Amino acid sequence: MQIRRMLFRTWLPTLALLALFGVAQAQPNAAPEMTPIEFAEATQVYFDRCAGCHGALRGGATGPDLFPARLAEKGTPYLQAIMFGGLPGGMPGWGAQGVMSMEEIEVMARFLLNEPPAPAQISLDQILDTWVVHVAPEDRPSEPQHDLDWEDFFGVILRDMGQVAIVDGASKGLVSLVDTGYAIHILRSSATGRYFTSIGRDGKASLIDLWMNPPQVVAEVKPCYDARSIESSKFTGFEDQYAIVGCYWPALAVVLDGHTLEPLKMIGTAGYERGAGAYVEEARVAAIVASHFHPEWIVNVKEAGQTWFVDYSRLSEPGQPLPVTMVDTDLYLHDGGWAGHRYFVVAANQLHKLIVIDALERTVAAEVEAGTIPHPGRGANWVHPEFGPVWATGNLGSMEMTVIGADPEGHPEHAWEAVARIDVPYTGNLFLKTHPASPWVIYDFVMSPSPVGAASLCAVDKVTLTAETCWEVPGATDVHARMVHIEFNRDGSEFWVSAWGRMDTPSFIVVYDAVTLEEVNRIEGDWVRTPTGKFNAYNTAHDVY
Repeated sequence: MQIRRMLFRTWLPTLALLALFGVAQAQPNAAPEMTPIEFAEATQVYFDRCAGCHGALRGGATGPDLFPARLAEKGTPYLQAIMFGGLPGGMPGWGAQGVMSMEEIEVMARFLLNEPPAPAQISLDQILDTWVVHVAPEDRPSEPQHDLDWEDFFGVILRDMGQVAIVDGASKGLVSLVDTGYAIHILRSSATGRYFTSIGRDGKASLIDLWMNPPQVVAEVKPCYDARSIESSKFTGFEDQYAIVGCYWPALAVVLDGHTLEPLKMIGTAGYERGAGAYVEEARVAAIVASHFHPEWIVNVKEAGQTWFVDYSRLSEPGQPLPVTMVDTDLYLHDGGWAGHRYFVVAANQLHKLIVIDALERTVAAEVEAGTIPHPGRGANWVHPEFGPVWATGNLGSMEMTVIGADPEGHPEHAWEAVARIDVPYTGNLFLKTHPASPWVIYDFVMSPSPVGAASLCAVDKVTLTAETCWEVPGATDVHARMVHIEFNRDGSEFWVSAWGRMDTPSFIVVYDAVTLEEVNRIEGDWVRTPTGKFNAYNTAHDVY
């Protein structure tokens, strides 16, 4: 567990973690014994690797619950085998992929047969203690301080390094390497595109100014212990003014000043399931997007099965309320993106369907059956010659890409129905992406239990709606890497894909011609370690996907 212990100590010291969880280690008679250090480190590994799918309280979400009573019937050898080899429905083979050692897997199997610790809550004072402004807004430049095309910068997440690399889209050269939170989940561009906001799985948010020379973090704050989503204000008149972080734990969203990340408002999301359902303590905030029709964010509360419209227009007025409109949607809302700019499509992934939200009317427009465990990322948009505007998702648990009609006014006969279910060779998709300049939708298989599958990509023809060509990326398996997250450059002439390898070995980012699919560049260097998501500043700011 040497690497894990290094990560653990750099993120949160052992005694601090024990205090955070108030660990009075519960051990039923049948529970395997663990030392306090093993229990604390396993708690950290669980938060890093498992909580996203199985819940901080182990109640299940994308994956099943991991309560000791159920797992005890299966036994430690079964748990070790699953953690090592994975499952086709999306469970990674942590051992086979070199992410977890056999020693770590054995400790985790014992941990799962112990009662889970209860994570702590958080206060505004605790959040304020983490808030730092490195460069005040008045001290930042009024124009770019370099001659590079900052709108074609790529923000590259170096997941296990706790860093984001800013890479020039033209030269492919490293512009800046900035320290952020651990295991950054996403980057989002501000409305103007000047800033990248990042959110890590450790709940830390960072504001990166692309105009500075070199680009750097100008503010940071840690509003959660675990988080997955962040978004800026984008409505006319409110550009870059505010930001919001959606927490996985504790169950809340936190509104921030968009220029300094000062925490302004905490919104608790624990409550009752849609309709008259049961009380949900772990009501996690998943995907958040900024509406183009109203000064509000569209916030998806995963386990509650609700979508909240959070109005930020009166935040500058002291003592005024923060209006929140709650709409019952469905359970297990995860990720999604815009179909056009009016309809937000989000996956209710454990129900294997898509929920279409009308941002103008603040209503649910439709529900569509997808494949098994849809995971669209932001999805993919294009105009089909027969079906008109369409939107697509991949699926973690089935060998299918699902394409739905997305034009209720121009093509009502195809609107909000699956117009194609395209066969692909593996399960385990996490992301797909396209660009108006490319004839292809590019599709990955990151979570495939097959090393060849995880190292492969497919190109789907946007007209014929078939997977025309699939290929294993040369060199990926040599560095034990999975090919993950497609991103196009600003003009759509090329796309980049990360080889997500181990943190102790450099890997690469491969660059392809967006039309011919030929490899045209390979970004390498000692800094290219655990690269995952990549976000083009212009495309992210303007929702081009």
